[in-house]
Amino acid sequence: MARRRVTLGTGPGVVEPFRNAALDAERRRRITFKFRHRVDELVMSGGRITGVRGKRLVPSTKPRGVATSRATAGDFELRAPVTIVASGGIGANHDLVRANWPSRLGKAPKTLITGVPAHVDGRMLGIAEDAGARIVNRDRMWHYTEGLRNHTSIWPDHGIRVLAAPSSMWFDAEGNRFESPAFPSYDTIKTLEMIGKTGYDYSWFVLNKRIIAKEFVLSGSEQNPELTRKDLAAYLANRALDDVPKPVQKFIDKGVDVVQARSVDDLTRKMNRLARNDLIDAGKLRKQIVERDRQIGNPYTKDAQVMGIHNSRNFLGDNIVRTVEPHRILDRAAGPLIAIRMNILTRKTLGGLQTNLAGQVLNAGGAVVPGLYAAGEASGFGGGGVHGYNALEGTFLGGCLYSGRVAGRAAGRATA
Repeated sequence: MARRRVTLGTGPGVVEPFRNAALDAERRRRITFKFRHRVDELVMSGGRITGVRGKRLVPSTKPRGVATSRATAGDFELRAPVTIVASGGIGANHDLVRANWPSRLGKAPKTLITGVPAHVDGRMLGIAEDAGARIVNRDRMWHYTEGLRNHTSIWPDHGIRVLAAPSSMWFDAEGNRFESPAFPSYDTIKTLEMIGKTGYDYSWFVLNKRIIAKEFVLSGSEQNPELTRKDLAAYLANRALDDVPKPVQKFIDKGVDVVQARSVDDLTRKMNRLARNDLIDAGKLRKQIVERDRQIGNPYTKDAQVMGIHNSRNFLGDNIVRTVEPHRILDRAAGPLIAIRMNILTRKTLGGLQTNLAGQVLNAGGAVVPGLYAAGEASGFGGGGVHGYNALEGTFLGGCLYSGRVAGRAAGRATA
């Protein structure tokens, strides 16, 4: 399940051992947390970074993700021989995402939804750059193409990514079926490019209830409550017993991007109404669905997506829990029909502060900025862009952990 990015315990479970270690270190007075301290500047003295300064924000008890007051309660300055920047990327700053949008992916989307908390805004990257650090590979980024607006947002413009199996048909905004590799969960970056080059910033899944019941998994700890509390038995039971998994059903019932209908004509009307245009033609949409449906029973099909469905079903794990038995989308017994507007969901920053193999940040001339280190997404997962332009899904966490370990150990050696 690693490539599908779902772990037992979900995100909180991944963080738990590190959280526990940090809290233990706090109890032993090895770590001090400074919540509600906003860094505005890296302090330089004698040609090296010697700490940070900024503002103390007024206290807040609001829950995770909810916007809090930016009112200040005073200044602060902290001094240390080593400063490590681990502030994440730029995914919540849509203006910055668009400013760095690579031309190879088409025109930057006017509309984006957000897959990271609001504090992942690139602000600390700019502060480090002002202090002499070099940012490289700004146009390397990873954004998802299967984003739903969250019906119960935790942060502004909160989006949820759909991890879908291969049966849903994927159309551009004008109702043209995408060709390979723009199939669900195939090639994220290539699909992002294909969508971008249509001139629109959204696309459509067309499927039916039978497909969504088995093939949709949603990202996020809140969307996977059984896995988050590490109750695998309950998760498997709910997947097996529920007609549609409860988190998925909530998006069907409450999601603004989902429409249902009993006919292609009615579905088309609802799609156009949702998009506030008349780009989808019912006749053209029906023709493409029928052409796909005719290939379902053909053992010699050359339809690449239908071949992918059969290949997925040949793997026992996918056959049991992930990929629905091949059937016609227009089979009335599998209905109703469903169309989902898929938005571009911001997520990963693949470039960042350039570092050497010890995690030390470099300046524009390639020399070390003394006293300054970086790790995780702030350093492009290591080095300023270790993944290149086309990352392999499921490998981002490893770069965060490894670059953090490297920087931490190097900082420890520097202060021993």
